[in-house]
Parts: sequence; structure tokens; C-alpha cells
Amino acid sequence: MATEATTSAPTPVNRTAHPFTRAALEDLLSRRFFYAPAFEIYGGVAGLYDYGPPGSALHANILQEWRKHFIIEESMLELDTTIMTPAPVFETSGHVARFADWMVKDTKTGDVLRADHLVEGVLEARLKGDKEARGVAAAAVDEAEVDPKKKKKKQVKTTAVKLDDAVVQEYETVLNQIDNYTGPQLGELIQKFSIVNPDTGNPVDDPVQFNLMFDSSIGPTGKIKGYLRPETAQGHFLNFQRLLAFNNGQIPFASAQIGRSFRNEISPRAGLLRVREFTMSEIEHYVDPLDKTHARFPEVKDIKLRFLPKDVQSDGRSEISEITVGEAVSSKMVDNETLGYFLARIYLFLLKIGVEPSRLRFRQHMSNEMAHYASDCWDAEIETSYGWIECVGCADRSAYDLTVHSKATGKPLVARQNLPEPIVEEKETPEFNLKVWGKTFKGDGDRVKEIVNRLGEEGLVKLRDDLSKGPVEVADTNGDKFTITPEMVKIEKKTTKISVRDFTPNVIEPSFGIGRIMYSVLEHTYWARESDAARGVLSLPPMVAPTKCLIVPISNQEVFQPLIKDVSSKLRAAGVYARVDDSGASIGKRYARNDELGTPYGCTLDFASVQNGTMTLRERDTTDQLIGKVDEVVEVVKDLVFGQLDWEGACKKLQKYTGVQDV
Repeated sequence: MATEATTSAPTPVNRTAHPFTRAALEDLLSRRFFYAPAFEIYGGVAGLYDYGPPGSALHANILQEWRKHFIIEESMLELDTTIMTPAPVFETSGHVARFADWMVKDTKTGDVLRADHLVEGVLEARLKGDKEARGVAAAAVDEAEVDPKKKKKKQVKTTAVKLDDAVVQEYETVLNQIDNYTGPQLGELIQKFSIVNPDTGNPVDDPVQFNLMFDSSIGPTGKIKGYLRPETAQGHFLNFQRLLAFNNGQIPFASAQIGRSFRNEISPRAGLLRVREFTMSEIEHYVDPLDKTHARFPEVKDIKLRFLPKDVQSDGRSEISEITVGEAVSSKMVDNETLGYFLARIYLFLLKIGVEPSRLRFRQHMSNEMAHYASDCWDAEIETSYGWIECVGCADRSAYDLTVHSKATGKPLVARQNLPEPIVEEKETPEFNLKVWGKTFKGDGDRVKEIVNRLGEEGLVKLRDDLSKGPVEVADTNGDKFTITPEMVKIEKKTTKISVRDFTPNVIEPSFGIGRIMYSVLEHTYWARESDAARGVLSLPPMVAPTKCLIVPISNQEVFQPLIKDVSSKLRAAGVYARVDDSGASIGKRYARNDELGTPYGCTLDFASVQNGTMTLRERDTTDQLIGKVDEVVEVVKDLVFGQLDWEGACKKLQKYTGVQDV
């Protein structure tokens, strides 16, 4: 039977024939070794995971696409800075004092729980029980019903108990602003709602802060205290002057870094969503604080995003505002163009790698949850079976980091701008009596001068007033004190002409948790065949799929070897990563197990291929097959993988395969 001479449209696909079950996905990810608990044969350690071959490839492909989407397209300056960081860096940045979560302990067993997660889990379970008591069907199928042998993850047990409407409303209000509560407020909620450890039924004690950084020491003496970095950002800021020089002194510009970070999570659960070691991709975009416009903002201003602003959350509500980025910026919901630009670019990146737009929102941080360094922050949150998960944070860090590091080290971390016209201004200026100054302070003279010069206008006025009354004591950042007398320095107002403006740039920081994004993509792309709920499929976009094309010879006979080598070589030359599956399993089984791996395309070689130089091309989701000469099919696969062609276009380039070739 000959192949058809006509083309056809792709077969429709029903991805919602079966409800999503996390148990089925986790079984697939475990069987196919996307990832697994680290040190598993030793019992494992919570919050640490190893990636297997498909997981490593998917992770690497997401990072490769991230690098293209941001670093290459935005002409960013890429860095690779150290993980181990001396303690003074994080003392200055505020992480030692404030990088913490609130935890509670079981009063009898000593088990540790994160306070906000405890409140959230218990209240959500009670609301679920209320729905069951009212006869409302649960949205998700219980994991044990899907696979009774599968061990369930720890979760709060649901009991069908009907609640008063007022209680339901109160619980929902609390949950809508759960991220805004302080530790003491969480303690009050635990007491008010009689919340106990759901695993034991025991009471918990009052919340206390727990610093999330892993501490260590540098060198053999143990005297140099250090930390494993909880973010890559500080490496950017400490190298700011070098980056600025590399960029020829021009602002704005952005640096970017991909690297490992570490957070000693209180009670890591939920797989890749809460781990202790993870990959971050962070951007630090430096802007003039007087001009936060963005040259490319017009390109994204008409993109619609789903916003959840802080004032809505503070009212205990969760209504989404679906408006354009331009509207959000003009209304000041989003503070400035640069922040809005990156929100839109984050959105485009997440859609590109497989996130469903209807399950993506941008939530603004409320005041109590705002990081100590941020003036505004929006999280790109992705909805999964675990709820809404923060996957990208986009913060306006203002000038916080550069300012505190400059103050701590005495090193200027500033940019300079030549003014079009000089500015004439009067300012307080210190004049030092160098003879007396040098005689008094000797080797510390320049150091004390720096203390005075950094006082600023108000500080100099105060110093002048204080000196009029007698000697004044000043101190540097190390706490060393020096006494200045009236004869040493004269402070008076002078007229100066300024041709250059020095300023500390503000920083807009998009920060990506790659593991969380990867898991969200896996959930969003997983579905089961309509004809068989046990046949799982990962509809990963070709650009991030671990393997792009599967080569499937119908037999492992020697006659196929030259053709397999030829097809493999041509796909490699085209830049397409392909694998050969010449196992003894049936063609259908070989395709089914690669559907589970997310492989988007497959090329089948049969006896007609050997005789005619043709091969078929199968598409994963539709299972449609096309046929053509080997070189034609390779060219189509290349265009599909690199986004130059979609499957509908491929159906117009190649003939539909009827199931039999002429031999």
C-alpha cells in the first residue's frame, strides 16, 4: 500500500480525559529517574535531591533557554561568584540578623514545624472538611485511591466537620494574608484556633526565629567564619565597580548569574518545591534612581498579566486583576517601567518552557513579608497540586545593598553621570588644618578625614554646631573612636560648580528558583492518554525536552545498522539530540516509555526505509505520523526542535503515513 500524496491537519488531542493525580506523576518521575532523594541507600536527608539523566537534561535545557531569553537577548554581563562567603558580607547585607523563618516545636516530641505552614495546613484541612460535610466533592483524587501501595506525603488529615459561615470567612481571610503575619501574630493564631501538631495532636510552643543560612568556617584554624550563600546576589554587588568599568561606566546595565544556593529549611517537604540546596538564576539590573524607565518597555506594555496586589490581600481577599503591564505601571500598581518590563519578560519565559498562563499570577508582597532589602516585590506564582508556589521573585532592592556595602568597606559603589550643564550649588565643606590634623592622628589621618567627609550635609552642620561647644568624638564603622577639636577643622558653606553627578544605582532583581519552575512545568505538561489512564505523557516543549528525537528501528538486525548510523549522524549535525532505542520491546512500548520522558518526536526505520531511503516521523501528543526521505525528515525535525516550524506546518511539508510503505 502506497503512502498518501496529500497532507492533513493534526489529530485533536484530549488532555483532560482523566483528572490529574500527583501520585501518578510522582510514580513516573521516580521510575524514569527524573530525580530521587539524595543518599537514598543511607536513608536520605530531607530537602536534598539528585537529578537523573532526564532530570539533569531538563534542568540544563531550562537554564539554556533562560540564558538565551535573558542574558543573550538583553546583553547582560554574566558572572560566576563563590558559594562560600565570609561572615562580614552577610552581616552587612542584613542576612545574619534577618534572613529567618518562624518555627514552632512540638512540646512533647520536639518535632519542628514552620509556623506559617502549620497554620496554613490546618486551616486548609478544616475548610476542606467543611466542604466534605456540605457535600462538595473534593477537587483532587486521593493519592491512596490511585496507588494504595504508594506512601503518602505528610499532610494534615481532613475530617468532615461543617463550620459556621463566619468561621469559614475568617479562615479564608487569614489564608489570603498568611504571608503578612509576624511571628507573634502567628502565635496568636495558633492559640486562637487551637492549632496543634497534626502528626501527634500535641500542642506547640510559641514561634521563634530560625536563621536559614548554613554556617561554616574558612581555613584550618576555624577563626574565619563563613556561610554558604542563600542567594547569588551579593557576588554581583561586591563586583559592581568592576562590572560598571567593564560596561564603560554606562548605566543602565544588568549582571546575571546561574549558581547553587543553600537554605537550611525548617521542615522541607513537597519534593523539589522546598529544598536545602538548589539552583538559582538571578539578574541584578542597575538603574538611575531618577530614571526607572526602560527602553524596551513599549515592546511589552500591551501584554496582559494576572495581578494580585497587596491591598487586596491585606483586605483578606484574593481577586485577580487581569490588566496590561502598561496599565499596571501607569496606575502605579507596579512602581516603574523597569519593574514592569521584567514582569512581562518573566511571563514570556515561563510560557515558553511550558507553564500554563491560566495557572500563573503575579502576587505583590505585603509589608510584613517584604524582604529587608526590598522597597517593592512581586512574585511569579505558579499553581500546582501543592497550591500557589512562588517560583520567581522580582524585587526593587532600591540602593540598599550597594549603600550598606559601601558604608561597611569605605569603598565607593557609585556611578557617575556627566551633566549636560554644570550645577552651581552651596554646600557645607570641611577645611582641615593639615599640620594639627597630621600631628594628632598620624597614620589615621586619612581614615578620620573619610569619617568627616561621609557625614553628608546634615552631619557636617551638626559637627560644626557641636565643635562650637568644644571637642567632638567621632567613630568609624569598626567602632574606633577619635576626638576632633575646633582648631582641627573649619566647616563653612561654599559655592561649588558640579559638572559630574555621582549616584548610587537602584537595583531591580528578578530571582528564579529553577527547581520549583522545573517541577511546575512537569505538573503542567503531564496528562494521560484518553484510551488508557496508565499511559502518562509529558508534553514538554521541544526546546526543553531532555531528548528531542527517538530513533526506532523496527528490528535490531544488522541490515539496519548503516541507516541508524546515517540518521543519527545527520541529526547530530543538525544540532538535534537523539537517542536510539533498539531494544526488543514492541514499537508501541518503546514510544510509550519515551512519551513518559517527554520526547516530542520519533523516527521509525523499517525494511522499506532500507530499500527506499525513507522514514516516518511521529509526533508525541497526537501520535500522528508523517513520511518522507531521510534528509527531508531530518530537516523538518530540526525546524520543529528549534521553533522554526510547528506540527501543523510539518503536516504541510511531509505526507501523511497510512501505516504501510511499499517494499
